[in-house]
Amino acid sequence: MRTRISRGYGPRARPHRALSEVTSRRTQTIVPYSAEEMFDLVADVEKYPEFLPHCLALRVTSERLVEGSGALEADMIVAYGAFRERFRTRVDLDRPARRIDVDYVEGPFRRLRTHWRFHELPDGSEIDFVIDFEFRSLILQAAASSVFERLFARMSDAFVKRAHAVHGGPPSR
Repeated sequence: MRTRISRGYGPRARPHRALSEVTSRRTQTIVPYSAEEMFDLVADVEKYPEFLPHCLALRVTSERLVEGSGALEADMIVAYGAFRERFRTRVDLDRPARRIDVDYVEGPFRRLRTHWRFHELPDGSEIDFVIDFEFRSLILQAAASSVFERLFARMSDAFVKRAHAVHGGPPSR
């Protein structure tokens, strides 16, 4: 497995909120599983509480899927230390394009977007994952930004470990 992480911080272009900041990260990870297997694993959001760090609960509130493509909305409860938050997202699944886009609906964020792309390779696939977030509260934003590096790495690793558990692995080299 090979992972590359890119970081991004920057002021938002909103003149009335000069202190606002969006936190962004991107990973590109090569895994020994097919793009379809990884798409299915990430799309199975109801299983997240079983393996995703700090995800206490997840409930799908609506679902419009045909053959693995379409949209769903889900409520997730996450906790880290003294913080415990519930938020709702809309998840758009596009199986033929091997992409999953997640957009924020309601909760403690001003902005939350994630994008997953799955690219087939000769001996597995590459997972391209991007997350951008900004909390409504500057206090939450500052707290999250200070620990986000560790949380992001743990979250990315959790999906790879889940793939090993579901599909057998990790392969010996």
